Amino acid sequence: MVSKANKEKSCLNCRTIYRGEKCTNCGETPSSDSFKGRVHIFNAEESEMADKMKLHNKGEFAIKSK
Repeated sequence: MVSKANKEKSCLNCRTIYRGEKCTNCGETPSSDSFKGRVHIFNAEESEMADKMKLHNKGEFAIKSK
């Protein structure tokens, strides 16, 4: 069984997928463990997907969070 702290969550502010208590990207705590899809951004400046999703950092992000 996976503990709550080890379960993947999606930040409701920036959509970063993380494990733990706080978002590793923005430091906020509102999160959802129900999200659909994921996208990996390696170079946000040159990525069309990052531009469409309005992402400015590299990392792993949820496409849709509930």
